Amino acid sequence: MKSSPGMSIGAAAARFGLAPHVLRHWEAEGLLAPARAAGDRRRYGTGDLYRIAMIVRAKGAGLGLEEIRAMFATAAPAERREVLRRRRDELRRRIAEARAAIEIIECALDCDHEDFTRCAHVQSVIGARTGPPAPPAPPRPAPRPGAQMLGAHGPAGLP
Repeated sequence: MKSSPGMSIGAAAARFGLAPHVLRHWEAEGLLAPARAAGDRRRYGTGDLYRIAMIVRAKGAGLGLEEIRAMFATAAPAERREVLRRRRDELRRRIAEARAAIEIIECALDCDHEDFTRCAHVQSVIGARTGPPAPPAPPRPAPRPGAQMLGAHGPAGLP
C-alpha cells in the first residue's frame, strides 16, 4: 500500500492541540480543503498546516470564523485590512475596558475602609470611569385613600 504525502487529520490536529472534529468543522465552514487519499482520508500538506496555524492565531486574536473566512476569501488587500481594522478596534476597546476594570479592582484592594463603596478615593476612580451616579428618583406620591391599585393585568389581585 502506498502512503499518501501529508499528515493525517489526527496528526495535524494534535500538532496544534486541537481535536480532529475541529478541523472537520473548519473544512465544512470552507476554511480548509485538505487533499484526499485512498478511502477519502484527509491529508494535510504544508500549505494546510500554515492555514491551520493562521486560523488558530486569528481565533486567538478574537476573530470569528466568518471574519476569518472573509479574510481568506478576498484577494483584495483593502477588504482584508478592513476586517482586521474592525477586529483591532474591538480589541483596543476591550483592552481599555479591562484596564479600567483592573484600575478599579486595584483601588478597592488598596482600600482599608469597612465599606469600600463609601471610600472617597474609590468613588473618584469609579466616577472618572463611569461618570457620577445618577441622582435618586423622586419619591412617588402615596396613593389616595380608596384609590384602586392597578397591577399588570388590571385591578390588583385580578387577572
